[in-house]
Amino acid sequence: MLSEMRILLPGAQMLSAFLIILPFNADFVNIVKSEKYVFLATFFFALSSLILLSAPAVQHRIMRPLLHRERFKTFASRQIVAGSIALGIAFVLGTNLVISEVFGEAVGLAAAAVMGILVVITWWVLPIVIKRHRPI
Repeated sequence: MLSEMRILLPGAQMLSAFLIILPFNADFVNIVKSEKYVFLATFFFALSSLILLSAPAVQHRIMRPLLHRERFKTFASRQIVAGSIALGIAFVLGTNLVISEVFGEAVGLAAAAVMGILVVITWWVLPIVIKRHRPI
């Protein structure tokens, strides 16, 4: 679980840091209202992913000593999956936000769709298929 978090948390932190400074950029006021809504949703999902992904570490410290380690691992795993879902959505929305600004709305939506498909296939579909056909 710890090594998984070492992969997910930096990505969530980097995305959140980028989103935190974005509104302070002078050109941010020039983006259209729909892009501001995409920014808001991206920011919400990025911060939600940070909260959910870091929650097991905080909870582990508060609940020490753990009396039911397996129950805690199950609960923590569910939070990590929820945080991963939020992070995946933030990646897709962030892709839309950046590409729409650079190349226009149609290209931004297409790039976001490709990113969404990539996240769904590599993070969810592929592990489920592998687990069903050849358990690791």
